[in-house]
Order: sequence, then C-alpha cells, then structure tokens
Amino acid sequence: MNSVPRVLAVLDDLLTAAAHDARGALWQLAEQGRELDANLVRLPPGAEVGEHQEDVLDVLLVVVAGSGRVVAGGGELDLTPTTVVWLPRTSRRALAAGPDGLAYVTVHRRRPGLTIKPPAASSVAPSAAYEGGEAPCMLDRVCPGCGRLSQDPEPVFCSRCGERFPEH
Repeated sequence: MNSVPRVLAVLDDLLTAAAHDARGALWQLAEQGRELDANLVRLPPGAEVGEHQEDVLDVLLVVVAGSGRVVAGGGELDLTPTTVVWLPRTSRRALAAGPDGLAYVTVHRRRPGLTIKPPAASSVAPSAAYEGGEAPCMLDRVCPGCGRLSQDPEPVFCSRCGERFPEH
C-alpha cells in the first residue's frame, strides 16, 4: 500500500465534467487498504432521496455546491455550500435538492465486506452439515447506481448515493 498523501480528485472538475442532470455518485474513494468510504453525490434540481435509515454507520455530509435540505427528527436543516451535517447512525432522514441542485460529499467508516459464516454446529443436523446450497438472492437490494447492498429488506432509495431502487 502506498502511504504517500496525494490528490485523488478535484471536485469542481468532476462537477463541471458531469452532465447537468447527472444524479448519484460522481466519484467514489476506491483506494486499496483504506479505512474510509467517501462519495461525491449530485442530485439534480428538485430531486430527492427518500426517507431512509443507516443502521450501522455515522455519516458526515459536506455540501460542495447548490442547496437543499435534510428532513430529520421532525425538522429541516438547510444545506448550502460549506455546510457540514452529521447524520448519526439509526437516524431517519431524507434529502431534497434546491432549484440549483445539490452536490455533497459523504464520508464514513468503510463497511466491512460481506461474509458467509457456516451455521453453528449445534443448530445443524449432522446429515445437513456438509450440504451446499445457494444463499438467498439479494440482487433486489443492490443499488443500481453504486452497487451498495442495502440493509433494508425493501429499499426505496440508496443511503449511499440516493439512487431509487426499481419497483418490485
């Protein structure tokens, strides 16, 4: 792993290069060995990320362009460039872009990779202990925009990039 600091992106350049109506993650931190995840997300004018809850991670949201609001806890927080918002884990929140759209960076601890654990020996009959089988399909919980697996069994919006999940 290269432990030398370096510039990974220039956010103004990424925003300028993206189509005006581009929605979702325009950039993601993808360095090997990292302990953080970060995304540059853009919502076009009037777009929304519906109410959702992140159960595992606190998220720091930093507005870099445009305006909007966070609806949470029965109130609204205005979002303008340079606003920093803490979204504590287990909090329910929704985002709405203003008339100029909204671009923001999210930063949080990196999610651990998904693992498949063998069943506990005491809960499996001896004859079933070595049988294989497929895990349940969770493709309907994978965000079409950024590929994140949602913890919500019936997701509507991705909590990472705001992309709407297809209707079932």
